[in-house]
Parts: sequence; C-alpha cells; structure tokens
Amino acid sequence: MPHDWNAERFDALYRDSADPWALEGSWYEQRKRALVLASLPQPRYRFAFEPGCAQGLLTLELAARCDRLLAGDCSLQALDAARQRLRGQPHVRFAQTVLPEQWPAGCFDLLVFSEVLYYLAPAALDVLIDRVLALPAGPLTLLACHWRHPIEGCTLGGTQVHERLRAALPWTHACAVHDADFVLDAWTRGSGASLAAQEGRL
Repeated sequence: MPHDWNAERFDALYRDSADPWALEGSWYEQRKRALVLASLPQPRYRFAFEPGCAQGLLTLELAARCDRLLAGDCSLQALDAARQRLRGQPHVRFAQTVLPEQWPAGCFDLLVFSEVLYYLAPAALDVLIDRVLALPAGPLTLLACHWRHPIEGCTLGGTQVHERLRAALPWTHACAVHDADFVLDAWTRGSGASLAAQEGRL
C-alpha cells in the first residue's frame, strides 16, 4: 500500500474542516483522553512533548499535568486552533514539527504520541524510535495511543505500531489498555518499580 500522508494532505483536511476528525463533543474522544491521562504513572512532569496535537484538546488536559509542554503539529492551521484553545497558558509552547525529521531539542520526561505514529511510513517510524532511544539519560515516560482500525493511506495500523514499540523499547511496560477501538501503552525509563511499590504499598 502506498504511504500518502504528508503535511500537504493534513493542510487540505484543515482547509475543508476545522475539526476533520470530529474530536469536538465526542464522548469516545473524551473517554479516550481520560484514559490517556489516567495511564500516566506520575502526577506531574517537568517537560512534555506532544507531537500531532491537532486542535489541542488533549494538549489542554496535559497542560494541567506539566510544568512545560511543547505541542507540535505539521499543520499550521491546527497549531493556530490549539494556540487559541490554550491562550493564557504561557508554559505551553507550539511548534510546527514534521516527524521524524524535526525532532525538537529538550530534555523531555514525557512523550505523548496520540493518534500520530501510524501516519509515518515504517522506515520513518524506525527513525523516530531510534531518536527516542537516543534521548539523554533520565526518567522518561512514553505514552502511545492509536486507533486500531484501518486508515486509508497508512501502511501501518495502530496495532502494528504498538507491536513495533513493544519490540523496540527496553523499558518498563507500565500500563496497557486494549480497547475495542484503540490500543494504549505506557513505558517508563529510569524506574523499574511499580507505582504501588514506589509509594511503599508492597
């Protein structure tokens, strides 16, 4: 299957609709965001990176859990909408990013890949995983959440993306959610203990 998702295609989607994935007002999306937030093992993070932020609905909720947050998207129209949604929150910064080429500088302790990695060609996903593995040492949480059903123009589906992540990441697998429609996984680097163990509950 040819891989035909690129920045131009995303721009075209946002020209046709301000909400191309019907994120606004969806209980499915609201529930999924709640599960994403509940799956983060730490209550707060110093510096997070969320590529593929779209209109910023998840970004808004992540902002409450982060001292600093960098939200990226390849679509300038999406970034403009996200900026408007998070206006008045100076700890959130926005940048146009095309992954994996435009990986931002920063010592992140949280990476959130929500509904974005299946838009990469397999070779590009491998490059991105290598970039993640090369990040400076220190505590790090990586959360990924993706639609399980086929997407036109995507070589990989969400299930395949997560299979590749599980095979490549040598970190603690902290959480897994297998919903009928999406798959969610979280990994932590730098702490092998479970959250209950960290709190002395074991």
